Amino acid sequence: MDPEAGSVTRESRLKFYKATLCLAYQSFGVVYGDLSSSPLYVYKSTFSGRLRLHEEDDEILGVLSLVFWTLTLIPLCKYIIFVLGADDNGEGGTFALYSLLCRRAKLGLLSASDASDDDISAYNSGLPRKETGASSILKEFFDKYHSSRIVLLLLVLLGTSMVIGDGILTPSMSVLSAVNGIRIKVPSLHENYTVFIAGVILVGLFALQHFGTRNVGYLFAPILLAWLFCISVIGVYNTIYWNPHVVSALSPYYVYNFFKKAGKDGWSSLGGIVLCITGAEAMFADLGHFSQLSIRIAFTVIVYPCLVLAYMGEAAYLSKHKEDLQKSFYKAIPEVVFWPVFIIATLATMVGSQAIISGTFSVISQCRALKCFPRVKVVHTSNHIHGQIYIPEVNWILMVLCLAVLVGYRDTDTIGNAYGLAVITVMLVTTCLMFLVIVMVWKRNILGALAFVIVFGSVELLYFSACLAKVHKGGWFPLVLSLILLSTMCIWHYGTLKKQAYELNNRVCLDMLLSMGTNLGINRVPGIGLIYSNVATGVPPMFAHFVTNFPAFHRILVFVTVQSLTVPKVPANQRFVISRIGPPEFCLFQCVVRYGYKDQRNDTHDFENHLIETVSEFLRNGNNDGEAFRWETINQQQSSPSDDVTASSFENVVSSESSKKTVRFRGVGCSKELEDLREARESGLAYMMGSTCVLACDTSSYLKKFAINIVYGFLRQNCRHPAIALGVPHTSLIEVGMVYRV
Repeated sequence: MDPEAGSVTRESRLKFYKATLCLAYQSFGVVYGDLSSSPLYVYKSTFSGRLRLHEEDDEILGVLSLVFWTLTLIPLCKYIIFVLGADDNGEGGTFALYSLLCRRAKLGLLSASDASDDDISAYNSGLPRKETGASSILKEFFDKYHSSRIVLLLLVLLGTSMVIGDGILTPSMSVLSAVNGIRIKVPSLHENYTVFIAGVILVGLFALQHFGTRNVGYLFAPILLAWLFCISVIGVYNTIYWNPHVVSALSPYYVYNFFKKAGKDGWSSLGGIVLCITGAEAMFADLGHFSQLSIRIAFTVIVYPCLVLAYMGEAAYLSKHKEDLQKSFYKAIPEVVFWPVFIIATLATMVGSQAIISGTFSVISQCRALKCFPRVKVVHTSNHIHGQIYIPEVNWILMVLCLAVLVGYRDTDTIGNAYGLAVITVMLVTTCLMFLVIVMVWKRNILGALAFVIVFGSVELLYFSACLAKVHKGGWFPLVLSLILLSTMCIWHYGTLKKQAYELNNRVCLDMLLSMGTNLGINRVPGIGLIYSNVATGVPPMFAHFVTNFPAFHRILVFVTVQSLTVPKVPANQRFVISRIGPPEFCLFQCVVRYGYKDQRNDTHDFENHLIETVSEFLRNGNNDGEAFRWETINQQQSSPSDDVTASSFENVVSSESSKKTVRFRGVGCSKELEDLREARESGLAYMMGSTCVLACDTSSYLKKFAINIVYGFLRQNCRHPAIALGVPHTSLIEVGMVYRV
C-alpha cells in the first residue's frame, strides 16, 4: 500500500471524526433541548389528574417504569435506529418522508411533486431495488384510487401542521415550567409575575433566531450539557440518598402492576407521561442541520443515560415525599444548589424551545418548495450547511402565538394536555409514512413493516387515546390550530394546481408565435428579455397577451421557468436546462432553472451572469458541433398531450445522452449569435412576469369560489411577491396583468 495514500486516508478519517463530533456538540444546542427539559414537568403533569388519588410507591415506580420504557422504545429504538435511516438525502421531517415517497414510489399529487429528477446524477448513484409483491400491490392501489393520494397528502399536511403547533406550545410550556420554580422559594409571588418573566424570555429567544442555527448551536450547547450534567448528578444523589430500590422499576413488571392498581386512572395519566418524549421528533426534523451519526452519538452516549438518571432520582425523592408530587422537580433539588440549577433550568428551556423552532423552519421550507405553503423569505444562515435556515415571517408569528398561549393558559397542566396531543399525532403520522417507506422505497418484507407499525404504532395509539380524552381540558388548541394550517396549505396547494393547469391549457403553440411577427408587425428592441412563467415548454399565455396589446419585445428572449424538485440539492452544473425555440434567427430560448428544497437561491446579479454564461456555452458548443439545430424535436414535444407544468416530459427529452446532444448543443451561425448576445447584454436586461388575478369560473360551486376567490386570493396578496421571492430588481420588472378563470 502506498504510504502517502495511507496518510491521506488517516487524515480524511480524522477530519471526518472531528466534523462529526463538532456536529454532535452543536446538536445539543439545537436538537435535544426540548427532550432534555421534559423532567421539569413530566411527574407534575402525570399526577395532576385523578392519579393523585394513587400516591403509593407502586404507582410512583410504575410511572418511572413507563417513562423508562417509553424513552427506550420511541426515541432510542424508533427514531435513532429506524427513522433516522429514512432521510431524504440528508433531509429529515414529515415532508422529507413524503418527498421520498413522491420521488421513489411516485405517490405525489401535485405535478411538482412528481417532477422528474432522473437526469440529476447526484441522486442516481444507487442501484434500484427489485419490486416486492407488497410494494407492487400498494403501488397498484395508489394508481387505481386517486383519492388515496389525496388522503396521503392530507396525512402529511396534518403532521406538518402539528409540528408547527409544537413550535408554538414547546416554548410556552418549557419556559413557564422553569420560571414557576421561583414560587418554590417565594410562595407569595403572584402568577402574573412568572408569566411576565416567561414572556420576556420568549421574546429574547425569538430575537436570537436571526443569528442562525450554527451560532445558536454553539451558544446553547454548553448550557444544555451543563443542564444534563446537573440533572444526572442530582438524580444519582437522590437515588442513593432516598431510595436505591427504584432501580428495580426498570423492570417492565412495574408497568403491568401500575395498570393493575391504577386502572382507568392510570390510562388517563398517559397524557402526562407522553411528555417525556416531547422533542424526539426534532431529532428527525432537524436532521438537515446535522448528520445521522452525530445525532445518534449525542443521544445514546449523553442524552439518554442522563435522562434515565434524572427520572430515577426524582422518583426516589417522591417515594419518600409524596406530598410534593405537584412540585417534585424543584423540591428534589438539594438546597445548596437550588439557585444555580434554577438558572441553568431556565436557560435549558430556551434551548428546548430552540429545538422545535429550528425544526419548524425546516418543515415550512420544505412545504414552500413543494408549493404547499405560501411564499415566505428563507434566509440561509450558513455557507457550509445549506439546511440551516431562518424564516423571519414565521419566526415573529410563532412568537406572537407563543405569547398568546402563555397569557391565555397560564397553567402548565392545561398547556401540557395540548402539547401531548400535538406531539403524539406527529409521531403517529411518522409511523404511518415509515410503513410506506419500508415497503415501497426500501422494498423490504411487509412483515417487517407490519412489525414496525404494530410495536411502535400500538404504543403511540395508547398514548394518543389518553391525550384525545383531554380535548376539553386544553387539547382542543392543537386540533383547531392544525385545522387552520391544514386548510391554508390545502387551499394554497389547490389554487397553485389550478393556476398551473390554466397556464398549461392556454399556452401558445409555436406556430402562432412564429406567425406573430408577420401578422402584428412586431418590432424587436435591443436587449435581453427574461420571461418568467410556470410553463416549462411552449409560450405562456401572459406573453401572448402582452404581445397582442404591445407588439414589441427584446432582440433575445429567454422563457424562464423556476422549478422546485423533490431532491434536497441540485448540482450547480445541472441547474440550467437550455433549449432553443424556433429557428436560430428568432433568438428565442427556453430555460428551466431547477432547485432542490434545500438549495440557496442566487442573488439577481449572480443569476443573470450564470444564465447568460449558460446560454453562451449552449451556443458555443453548438458551433463546435457544426450541425443544424433540430428544433422540430422540441416542437413535437411541446404538442404532446403528456406535457405538464413541471417539465417532466421536457426533462425526458434531455435525459438521454443523444437527446442532450440534439437539444442542447446544435445550432448554426453561433459566432454571430454570440456577438448578438454580447450586444444585447450590454443594451440591458429586463424581466417580465405575470401579475395575475386568479378567480373561479362563474359556474363554479360556492365552496370553490370561497377557496379560490377569497382564501387563495387573500394568501397571494399577503405573501411575498414572486418578483421579491426571486430577487428580481423592481426597476427592471415588467408586469403583465391578466385574469385566470380556473
